[in-house]
Amino acid sequence: MSDTDTETANMTDEEKAMAAEWGAMSEGGGDDPMAAAMGAEGATRILNQDEIDSLLGFDDDLAGGSETSGVMALINSAMVNYERLPMLDIVFDRLVRLMSTTLRNLTSDNVEVSLDNVSTVRFGDYMNSIPLPAMLSVFKAEEWDNHGLMVTDSALIYSIVDVLLGGRKGTPAIRVEGRPYTTIETKLVERMVAVTLSDLSSAFDPLSPVSFNLERMETNPRFATISQSGNACVLARLRVDMGERGGRIEIVIPYATLEPIRELLLQMFMGEKFGRDSIWETHLTKELYQTEVQLQAVLGEKTVPLREMLNWKVGTKVMFSTRPEDELELRCGQFPMFRGPVGQKQDSIAVRIEKYIQPKEQGED
Repeated sequence: MSDTDTETANMTDEEKAMAAEWGAMSEGGGDDPMAAAMGAEGATRILNQDEIDSLLGFDDDLAGGSETSGVMALINSAMVNYERLPMLDIVFDRLVRLMSTTLRNLTSDNVEVSLDNVSTVRFGDYMNSIPLPAMLSVFKAEEWDNHGLMVTDSALIYSIVDVLLGGRKGTPAIRVEGRPYTTIETKLVERMVAVTLSDLSSAFDPLSPVSFNLERMETNPRFATISQSGNACVLARLRVDMGERGGRIEIVIPYATLEPIRELLLQMFMGEKFGRDSIWETHLTKELYQTEVQLQAVLGEKTVPLREMLNWKVGTKVMFSTRPEDELELRCGQFPMFRGPVGQKQDSIAVRIEKYIQPKEQGED
């Protein structure tokens, strides 16, 4: 007798019935009435290992390819679905126009700057995709107290160096790969970066005044980390063409840096007030200042019983406690507005306003 038969013989009748029930359910049917009832009701089917691997993106058929699927595709996606900031497109369009002018003045050459696209990426994924060699310029937004990154590719670095050192027009710049950038090359690129950061500050000025100051320049992406690898960032890709020469500038600004002006960047157009109409507000204020209001000077107040007031007749004298040197109160409706002494001017009683009654004094009274 085998071990399996021995175990079966030692099982109780209740355990045998339960084992038979589980066996029928795993086979998806049989003669068991409970399994048949569950199949008729469309119970949830248990996934096998191949289906689980396909759902999670571990399918062997896709292991050798570049595509991913399932949950792994969502986890490893380089693109970040984050809220769109419409005003950023206007800011970078303004930056392109400003850079076209300033770089022409800097290089004394015909420079064309174009905006390729504005997208959202994870900071770590972008840093791993930077083509080296390149110069990474870390800058700080002083008013926002946070940092950003500007990446200048190798082609633009050699083009700027060639132009600023008097290279011949119409010929591509000579690129010497495999060596670090010299101090002269770094300083020349730093001039271009400073001009670009100044233009970026001017582009943000209509929304919020900000100063972007260059902190340091790095050639190793590990030394230019300004944010957590999983944080979302705005990536703007700019193309700079100078005849046959040129290259790319990429500006990376984390969403944490833009948080102080997030409400402004969510606007659809410059100056949007989310339902407020400044023209109507100005007109209404102007008309209110021209409104005529009626003021009442209260000479005195006295509380008397109704029975006494019903006994008043023509000629009855009512004595108040107000003295000539006391200040009178001027009211607009039920609201006290001013206080001042009473006097006489051209046979008329006059009150000179000397004190404005604050609203908090109204509550204290």
